[in-house]
Amino acid sequence: MASRMAPKVNSKQGGSPCQEKRVVLLSPLGRLEISGCDKGVHEIKLPKASLLPRGRAEPSVACEACEELPEPLRQCTAWLRAYFCEPASTGSLPLPALHHPLLRRDSFTRQVLWTLLNDVKFGEAISYKQLADLAGNGRAARAVGAAMRSNPIPIIIPCHRVIRSSGDSGGYGGGQLMKEWLLCHERLQKEKLAQGGGC
Repeated sequence: MASRMAPKVNSKQGGSPCQEKRVVLLSPLGRLEISGCDKGVHEIKLPKASLLPRGRAEPSVACEACEELPEPLRQCTAWLRAYFCEPASTGSLPLPALHHPLLRRDSFTRQVLWTLLNDVKFGEAISYKQLADLAGNGRAARAVGAAMRSNPIPIIIPCHRVIRSSGDSGGYGGGQLMKEWLLCHERLQKEKLAQGGGC
């Protein structure tokens, strides 16, 4: 397959341009397209919902063009591999640096995304209202929904863990089936770990 590492100058990052590289990670959900530079991960693009694998997906992950990646992209692919195959090990892995303008400017969206990343752990779910409370504005549940829609780094910033107060899964950029798959994956892995089993 063609390499996805063609350098690209990314001027949308603000300041000096980045030498952006891309890598494709083949996951149980399909192809995850990851872009970034030496400063951090810019974006994770989820596969189209219509391209999700049918039936039970094997917990394996492969990488296209994984050589000569900047450190943040190596860390990102390692973290995602662990997430799908050995979830218990994600806590011991470094999170990659994140380098997207949305995460660098001072805004409620940034506050919500960082709060989600730091406070809502693997296998947990939180409502939009609860996340608004944690982020410092309990009346901003709709703004939390907007922040979830604009999340440039899904799975690592776990917007799939944000659900409706009713317990329904709610929307997701990768589609409702993908959100439910991710929630189920985390719930099952957490149950296995609680029972002393592995992946």
